[in-house]
Amino acid sequence: MTMIEKKIELWPEGKMPSADSNQFAEPYVEIIVPDERTTDACLIIAPGGAYMGWAWDVEGVPLREYFLPKGLTIAILRYRTPRPQGIEKHITAWQDAQRAIRIVRANARELGYNPDNIGFIGFSAAGHLTLMAATSSETKAYEPIDDLDDLPCNVNFAIPVYPAYILSDGVNDANTNRGNGPEITLVPELKFDASTPPMCLLHGDADGISAMGSVHIYHKLRTMDIPVELHIMAKKGHVFFRGAEPGEPAYLWRDRIYEWMKFMRIW
Repeated sequence: MTMIEKKIELWPEGKMPSADSNQFAEPYVEIIVPDERTTDACLIIAPGGAYMGWAWDVEGVPLREYFLPKGLTIAILRYRTPRPQGIEKHITAWQDAQRAIRIVRANARELGYNPDNIGFIGFSAAGHLTLMAATSSETKAYEPIDDLDDLPCNVNFAIPVYPAYILSDGVNDANTNRGNGPEITLVPELKFDASTPPMCLLHGDADGISAMGSVHIYHKLRTMDIPVELHIMAKKGHVFFRGAEPGEPAYLWRDRIYEWMKFMRIW
């Protein structure tokens, strides 16, 4: 299959916000356009890793290999890790995500996809990052550095997969109370602004990162009348598709996303 591949560093030299010598210095986005596109959408993929690493082989490759042959343009986001020093764990990754969305949008006409049909999928910590990109795009993660930053950084659909760090009892780790109780709330950095898009959420109900986080997101979106789909996989833990066998709901997780995208006319 013939493809167009374009790899773009996120920040001009000397312009990276919150630069930290403890982190990888060259975050990038790589856009891959299949030769035979069947949709004008582009999906940004962000693998997880506790904001400490980047689980590309587990949470990136399987999705890329599933969607490219189906004709979907993919953008791979390599955000900075490990966690920055002296600021909240997600700040530099959030800056990278907003910049990457703008870069993907800026290249849409040249590469042949729709700048208003851009999605974001992320896993675990990057599920939190997905929600930051989707719910808080009207909040600046960094001060503008060039004309590219005049572009909006909202996404048009979002797919958080077993998102971490989104409930008040799991701000930096697994949920101490399993996400239960009336005192448990969503973390304040999720703004749920006017640009918050439709979502498809997937989680395992035996995950130490409680599936109640995804349930809370589902409830919040429904109070805003935003379309949302929720899949909870019974008896499945974190990375619920690892070891899943044919016939199990968790084995078909990518099919659920594909079907949702078609139903929502994203495809």
